[in-house]
Amino acid sequence: MKALNFQIPMNVTDVVAEKVLEFNLYNPKFDYRPIPRVTIEGRRYYATPDGNNLPSVTTILDRTKPPEKVEALNQWRRRVGAEKAQQITTEAANRGTRMHTYLEHYVKTGEQKERGSNPFSWPSHVMAETVIRDGLKNVSEFWGIEVPLYFPSIYAGTTDGAGIHLNEESILDYKQTNKPKKREWIDDYFVQLCAYAEAHNELHGTKIRKGVILMCVKPDLDEQHNIIGKPQYQEFVLEGAEFDRYRTMWWKKVEQYYMLNM
Repeated sequence: MKALNFQIPMNVTDVVAEKVLEFNLYNPKFDYRPIPRVTIEGRRYYATPDGNNLPSVTTILDRTKPPEKVEALNQWRRRVGAEKAQQITTEAANRGTRMHTYLEHYVKTGEQKERGSNPFSWPSHVMAETVIRDGLKNVSEFWGIEVPLYFPSIYAGTTDGAGIHLNEESILDYKQTNKPKKREWIDDYFVQLCAYAEAHNELHGTKIRKGVILMCVKPDLDEQHNIIGKPQYQEFVLEGAEFDRYRTMWWKKVEQYYMLNM
């Protein structure tokens, strides 16, 4: 296992190393078949095995976004300027993609990839290290990564992972963020977890009623893009009555989407 950039207690390092030696996190126990994406009249759909072209989870959430959230986003874009807003959005997306890639490699191999020479990848690398150290210690098994899912005739999507978190079947989703998040700000993330859980249960006969957001806040950088601060890990677990509430919210959004697009 490659060494982490930051100094961490020896006992934590030993636990992570022992975990990799004892078993492989990756246990593909379900038949997760790829679902191709198609573009129809400028809109993207999933071409599912049941013969339907279905909207994605993110499309449904976007099309049913409350007006106040749309306006808040527009106000932010006006405040920072269109060009700056696009730059921030693109950088965040690229950082998240790189972080996901590092995490996928670790789950499949038990090893962390080297940081590489591109300084723009360094924040993602140290963020992935943080998620591995502080988040994946609670995950004993991944059934799949970048898991394609669909609920027949209704919707489709891809979740970052599905497996066992603290001995419970769970949907797992990685998130990166520029600033720390409060629980009340991430309703859409919780709704996504429920959407993926419902699809997984329908397709694979599971009984998932738990979702976990493994989130990392980007480290502070100087003007030369050097890392000058540590990333912050945040974890949000959705289960029990709260899971049921967001599950109901998801199906209401599905109904709203189809009423708007009939």
